[in-house]
Amino acid sequence: MDLHQKIRTLPTGPGCYLYKNAEDEVIYVGKAKNLRARVRSYFLAASQANAKTGTLMREAVDLDYITVANEHEALALENNLIKQKKPRFNILLRDDKTYPYIKLTLTDRYPKVFVTRRLRKDGSRYFGPYFPANLAYRLVDLIHRSFLIPSCKVDLSRYHPRACLQYYIKRCLGPCVEGFTTPEIYKQAVRDVELFLEGKPSELEQSLTARMEAAAAAEQFEQAARLRDQLITLSQLHDKQRIAGTDDGDADVFGFHYENEMLAVNLFHMRSGKIVDRRDFFWEDLADLILDTPESEIAEESIAETSSRPERSEVELTNTSSRPEAASFAAGVERPPYFSQPSTESNPASTFSPVAFFSAFLKQLYLDQHYVPRTVLVPVEFPDRAVLAEMLTAQTGRRIEILVPQRGEKRSLVDLVSQNAKQSYDQRFRVLKPNMRAIQEALQDALTLEDLPTRIECFDISHIQGAETVASMVVWQDGAMKKSDYRKFQVKTVSGVDDFASMREIIQRRYKRLLEEKKPFPSLILIDGGLGQLHAAYAALEEIGVTLQPLASIAKKEEVIYVYGQENDPVVLDRRSPVLHLIQQIRDESHRFAITYHRKRREMRDRDSELLNIPGVGPRTRQRLLEHFGSLRGIRQASPDALTAVVNTATAEKIRAHFATESNREAALNIIR
Repeated sequence: MDLHQKIRTLPTGPGCYLYKNAEDEVIYVGKAKNLRARVRSYFLAASQANAKTGTLMREAVDLDYITVANEHEALALENNLIKQKKPRFNILLRDDKTYPYIKLTLTDRYPKVFVTRRLRKDGSRYFGPYFPANLAYRLVDLIHRSFLIPSCKVDLSRYHPRACLQYYIKRCLGPCVEGFTTPEIYKQAVRDVELFLEGKPSELEQSLTARMEAAAAAEQFEQAARLRDQLITLSQLHDKQRIAGTDDGDADVFGFHYENEMLAVNLFHMRSGKIVDRRDFFWEDLADLILDTPESEIAEESIAETSSRPERSEVELTNTSSRPEAASFAAGVERPPYFSQPSTESNPASTFSPVAFFSAFLKQLYLDQHYVPRTVLVPVEFPDRAVLAEMLTAQTGRRIEILVPQRGEKRSLVDLVSQNAKQSYDQRFRVLKPNMRAIQEALQDALTLEDLPTRIECFDISHIQGAETVASMVVWQDGAMKKSDYRKFQVKTVSGVDDFASMREIIQRRYKRLLEEKKPFPSLILIDGGLGQLHAAYAALEEIGVTLQPLASIAKKEEVIYVYGQENDPVVLDRRSPVLHLIQQIRDESHRFAITYHRKRREMRDRDSELLNIPGVGPRTRQRLLEHFGSLRGIRQASPDALTAVVNTATAEKIRAHFATESNREAALNIIR
C-alpha cells in the first residue's frame, strides 16, 4: 500500500507512529493524540520546509502505528519504542549513568551487600539511589565494620578451607568457613542491615539495646561491646542526618547551552536543600535529528478539526497555499514566546528547539526510574509537561512537580545550571582538557570504584604462536606513567598458546609478592583483554585470598570496559571521554612494553639457538663471535678471513657451511612457494 494511501486509513485516536526506511529500519518514532492528523502534518509544506523533516520524509517508505487508550499510554509507549529501536532521527539519551543503589542479596544462603547501578528482578533488596555516589560506598563500609556483612565475590553456597583477610580484621562474620558463625547469628545481622538501610533507627536501636543487655547478663562481654559500638555508630549517624535534613527540598535542576549544532545539558541534583551532585549530557549531531516542535501540536489540532471531511488529493497535502486551515496555522495562531521560530531565510531550518528537546529528553530520563525527586526545574515550557508530571506521580506514588520558574530563587538556580552547562560545552567541544582530579573522579564514577584511583597497574601478554611468552606491567600513578615501577615477566609454567593461564600466573606472582612484602595494592588492576583474561586474573587473586581488589579489563577493538562483578553491564564510554583516553593510554603503553620485551627475548633466542647448533661452537665461542661481529647477520655475512680472526680455520669452515646450507634451504622454500 502506498504511504499516502496508508495515511488515509490511520485511526483518529491516540497512539505512536513509526517511520521506516527502505531497509525496514525504524528511523523515527513519534506520539500523537490524533494519529491521522499528526502523520498528515508531516506532508504540509510548512513542515517539509524544515530540512530535517524533509530528509525524514524523503527516506521514509513505510509507516507502522500502535493505538493506545489515552495520551499517558502514548507517552510511555513512545519512550519504550525509542529506547528499544534507537531511531536515528530521534533524540537519544546517550549518557547511561545511573546513581548507585545498595543491594542486599536476600536469596543467597548467606546474603552479601554490594553497591550496584543496575536493578534486577532477582529477589534481592535494593536501597537508594544515593547522592553523591560515594555515599553508597561509605554506607557499605559502615555495614562491613559495624554489622560484619561482606561484599566479597567468594562463593558462600559452600564452605572453604580458610577465610580471607576480611574475617581476620573483623569486617566479616566468616560464613565461608564452617563453624565461624551460625545461620541464626548471620540472619540477625542481615535483619539489622535491613532496618538500617530502611531508615528505621528507633526499631534498630531497641533491638540492639535488648541484645546488648542480654549479652551482658550472660557475661558475653565481647558481643555486648560490639553491640554497644553499633548503637554509638547508629546514634552518631542519626544525629548527622537530623541536622542535614532540616530542609527536605529534593529537586533536579536543568540548564543547557546550544551552539553550532552541538548541545550541552547540565543536571544538578539537590537533596535536602543542598546541591550534592551533577551530571553532564552532550549531543553532537542535532543537525540530523527531528525535534517535534509545538507547531506540530497546533497543526495536529487544526487538522483534527477537518479530519472528518472528504480526503484531499496528494497534491493538496503538499501544497497548502490555498487551504484555509493552513492559512490560519500560518497567520492566525498566536505562538507563545518560548516556541522556536519557523524557518526563514534569516532563520535557518535547523534552528534548535529547546522546547521539543526537553519534551523528549525528560521522558527518556525519568520514565521507568525507581526514584524521581518531588520537584524538577526546567528552563523552558513544553507541551507534555503536565502529562509527564501526572505519569511520574502515578509511577512513584507521590506528587511530582515539573516547574518552569520565571523569577526568584528557583530561576536563579536554573540560570546557575545553564552557566555550568556553558562551561561544560567549552570543556567538551572547545577541547579544553579537564584537570587530572576531574578525570580521576570521572574514572571512579564510571567504574564504580570505592576510592579515588591514584595508582593503576596494567598487564598484557605477548607471544608468537605460544613461543617466548612474556608479560608486561606498566604503572600509572597520580596523573603520569611511572616507568621506574614497570615490570617484565617471563611466563614459566605455561607452554603453548594459553593467554588465560599466562595471565593467571603473572597476576598471582605479582600480588603474592606484594602480600609477602606487605606492600599496598593499586587502586585498580587493569587487564588488556576480554572476559577470559579478566576471570583468569580474578582466579589468581582469589587463590591468594584477595577478594576485594578492584579489577577491570578493556577489550580490543570494541573498547568496552568490563568491571569484575559487573560483567553483564560493560562500561561503554564516549569516544571523546577523557576517561576512555586515559585507559587507552595505559593499555597501549602496556602493549608497547610487552611487545618490546617479547622482541628482545626472541632476538636472544635466535642468537642462542642458531650458533649453538653449529658443531664446534660453544657458549664462549658464540659470545666471542657476537662481540666481534655485533649480530647474527654480521656473522652470516663475514668472509672466511674475518671469521679466522676470531676462530680457527676448521670452525670457520663449519660456520660458513652452516649458513650456506641455511641459504640454500631458504632459496628452495621460496621456489616451492
